Amino acid sequence: MARWLGQLLVLAVVAGVALTALATPASAHGQLAMSTPAKDSTVKEPLESLALYFTEKPAPNAYFTVTTPSGARVDEPWSHGGPKRLDEPVTEYNLVDGNWQPSLYHTGFPAMVPVAYWPEQGLYVARYVSVASDGEKVTGEVKFTYKGKMSEPPKGWKAPTNEPDPALLNPAEPGVTAPSAGPAVPATSQATPQTTPQAAASNAPQATSGFDLSVWLLPIALVVGVGFMVVRAARRPSPRDAEVRRRSTGPPGRKPPGRPATTPGKARSGKAVKTAKRR
Repeated sequence: MARWLGQLLVLAVVAGVALTALATPASAHGQLAMSTPAKDSTVKEPLESLALYFTEKPAPNAYFTVTTPSGARVDEPWSHGGPKRLDEPVTEYNLVDGNWQPSLYHTGFPAMVPVAYWPEQGLYVARYVSVASDGEKVTGEVKFTYKGKMSEPPKGWKAPTNEPDPALLNPAEPGVTAPSAGPAVPATSQATPQTTPQAAASNAPQATSGFDLSVWLLPIALVVGVGFMVVRAARRPSPRDAEVRRRSTGPPGRKPPGRPATTPGKARSGKAVKTAKRR
């Protein structure tokens, strides 16, 4: 039993390492690196705008919202900000010649999202939807608690009701280069970046598949191999069981020791002797 449990433990460790290795390259590009305010922080003074820093410039049709604790939107049209060095570098993976290679990013490219006013205190949520340069979807949220002074909406204020561009909800397949980020498009716009046929043709040879078979072969082989060892070990009898079986059955070809059998003849002769003694 101990040997079987040991084999099972080895299988669990190998499977965990394999899953970790497979999950690491799945890191998407253009992800959020830092923000002002930071995630889960507390803001005690009203801010004119929020700054969300990504590892590359957000797409021109990126979508940003800021909602109050009661769910009302207080965001205004966003714009690109000046690059800034990240507090901590971010590692992302790029598929190069069929292999995942890490890249370290030290610069953040912000999206500046103005906040019209601060109507209440509590938990605010800044959400974003964009698409990376390789076509991968970029989405997430930043939550923070506001405990500063409350304010009234500006004159003529109307809460935005726009929805994200459909192209953001169904981005191109990973590996297909997305349009480069240019001047920011207001959040109320539904404009979709256009790609010319010439640009598409020039990008097509460089498109690579997001699935790399070589990445999966080694973990799968390890898991299958260890699984075979576990099954084989479970079917093999332990040394203790083999010894007990050997003692109970004895050597091959030999009957186990026991009470000697008596033949019918001997049984009758014994009875005759007893009868004679009685007489």
